[in-house]
Amino acid sequence: MKKEKTLFNANITPACEYCVFAKDADEPKMVMCERAGMVSTYYRCKKFKYSPVRRIPNRMPKLPNMNPDDFKL
Repeated sequence: MKKEKTLFNANITPACEYCVFAKDADEPKMVMCERAGMVSTYYRCKKFKYSPVRRIPNRMPKLPNMNPDDFKL
């Protein structure tokens, strides 16, 4: 499977979850594709075109709690 070059990561596997032609559906883990109809978010077809707007970035990890003693020399 050919991987799409992108702005964020060169190793994004084609999936309807990130496609320009997909719209969110009422059902979880499903999207409405203009080309294929109702499909899974992991479905892929030859018309895939990456959309950075549809990408949901991973959450940042929580920082540990610090106290003032941690910063004293």
